[in-house]
Amino acid sequence: MTTGAKDLVHGAVAPGFEPLREEFEAVLREEPDHAAQLAVYSRGGPVADLWGGPGMEEDSLIGVFSATKGAAYLTVALLVQRGVLVLDREVAAYWPEFAAEGKGAVTLRELLTHRAGVIGTPRGFSPAEVADDAELARQLAPQRPFWRPGAAFGYHSLTIGALAGEVVRRATGVPLQQLYERELREPTGAEFYLGLPEELEPRVVSVLPPRPQPGAGQEAGDAPDSLAGIAANLHAAEPTSLVGLPNSRAVRAGGQASVGGVASARGLARLYAGAVFGVAGQPPLLRPAVVAEFAQPHAVGTDLVLGTERAYGIGFMTGYRFLGAGAFGHDGAGGAMAFADPRAGLAFGYVRRRVPTPNGAGPDAERLARAARACALGR
Repeated sequence: MTTGAKDLVHGAVAPGFEPLREEFEAVLREEPDHAAQLAVYSRGGPVADLWGGPGMEEDSLIGVFSATKGAAYLTVALLVQRGVLVLDREVAAYWPEFAAEGKGAVTLRELLTHRAGVIGTPRGFSPAEVADDAELARQLAPQRPFWRPGAAFGYHSLTIGALAGEVVRRATGVPLQQLYERELREPTGAEFYLGLPEELEPRVVSVLPPRPQPGAGQEAGDAPDSLAGIAANLHAAEPTSLVGLPNSRAVRAGGQASVGGVASARGLARLYAGAVFGVAGQPPLLRPAVVAEFAQPHAVGTDLVLGTERAYGIGFMTGYRFLGAGAFGHDGAGGAMAFADPRAGLAFGYVRRRVPTPNGAGPDAERLARAARACALGR
């Protein structure tokens, strides 16, 4: 790979990926004090490793919000591949307490496609509870769903990792975070952690709040006790702080499987590359048929919680208009994006320090993803 010459952008790209480096530089220049990392793998080999901006170093780690969910879903996919979990089996077959309040017929497939309606509890969660997947699962099991399971889908923003994790624990006897570490993170060497070791804390850079927007506060947001508010835990006695989640050592240490992951862009890209294409001469962790099933759109239309158009595969975000059919991954509220695009042979990771407005992967991530794909396809 060739190293960039300009000071704003650090790192290297492989021949043919120079336009991606130029696009990354343009992104950094357009937003004051923008700090980010970008990493891309092509057919399992690194082709871009870039970083720049205040406070962002080559080895920086950062909380990736809901991009965390991708690690949880890859763990589930591995267990499905091995026959340990069956997507069309009832969740209650693994976790009997989940059958309460009319949830007995909910299958694992329905749960993972955000159809179960288990987005929170009427009273909400304390900060300590939000950080603890086992406690979240204990409180969620007896709850009445917020819509009839299967009648609609809505983003289980803070709970899906705990729900999936409890199924994993009941089926294997091992917490999802521990299984992920052993079966996915260590074999791929990806710096994408569900449970950040304390010795790596000095490398963590804090997430910065979104910039105040002109006219902010003039329009009311979601009611705290609406579906959106409950899913975001805004109705709790101590509402969840968006920026506070990744900046909490408790969340980072526990590896809360919905939002508690900590990674570098390299780690995001390498995990997806290892799962789909294989890295360092190793075969891919997942078979193509399993990848295709998890990436196939299952829930398409208006998300009942977010109120926007969404397409979910089995857990993963899918149906990206700027990627190939069958691409899948997940973004995060802080602007992170991670995905695999099997048709283009790409695995992509992007992280940034400042939460964008609106939050989630924004135009910068899409621009970089488009540029990466164009380079990979020689366009």
